Amino acid sequence: MYRIYMIEDDQGILEAVKSKGKKWELQITGVGNFRKILLEFSELQPHLVIMDIGLPAFDGYYWCTEIRKISKVPIIFLSSASDNMNMVMAMNMGGDDFVAKPFDMDVLIAKIQALLRRTYDFAGTTPILQHRGAFLNKDNGTLTYQNRTIDLTKNEHRILSLLMENKGQVVSRERLMDLLWESDCYIDDNTLTVNIGRLRKKLEANGLTDFIQTKFGEGYYMGEERT
Repeated sequence: MYRIYMIEDDQGILEAVKSKGKKWELQITGVGNFRKILLEFSELQPHLVIMDIGLPAFDGYYWCTEIRKISKVPIIFLSSASDNMNMVMAMNMGGDDFVAKPFDMDVLIAKIQALLRRTYDFAGTTPILQHRGAFLNKDNGTLTYQNRTIDLTKNEHRILSLLMENKGQVVSRERLMDLLWESDCYIDDNTLTVNIGRLRKKLEANGLTDFIQTKFGEGYYMGEERT
């Protein structure tokens, strides 16, 4: 079942699309908090986004730009303002299609299905991992935090991926070394320590203090922000 994230503040429209989508085996989820759309997006990992333009706090153009920093997920814009300027703006911001309100529900479903076929018949999803507002793109090896892109080495990306995939758990040094051995000739205990140290410094330089924590005698885990 495809997951659809619908960023729409009109509850009536949301429920109508949910009901119609269910008949076509589309799992449609609305927004819980309009100030945490990027966080909800990363947690849901949707296959497609339906984006209204007029939203509380920030408009759909803003959120499309933010999503495009971390994902190539298809985005369909919705708007009651169907003039050419809005359509052009939506496409320039990274949208894939545009539907004017009021819309025919069957037309919207057809557009959703067409985009899903084009996107996922030929390519897989791009997994995005999130922790403390930092987004790791597993496809291109970059970490995004507070509108900054942090370039990672291959080993740093592998280490961070494994730790973020296992949030809430301690990952042993042995497991991390096994991961790095898969692509490198030989990684010993000291080399792992050096890699972790460099990664921590890079994270701290970009405002992510205590992002990786040590559990002495066991391994490493993702650290929560200190208050």
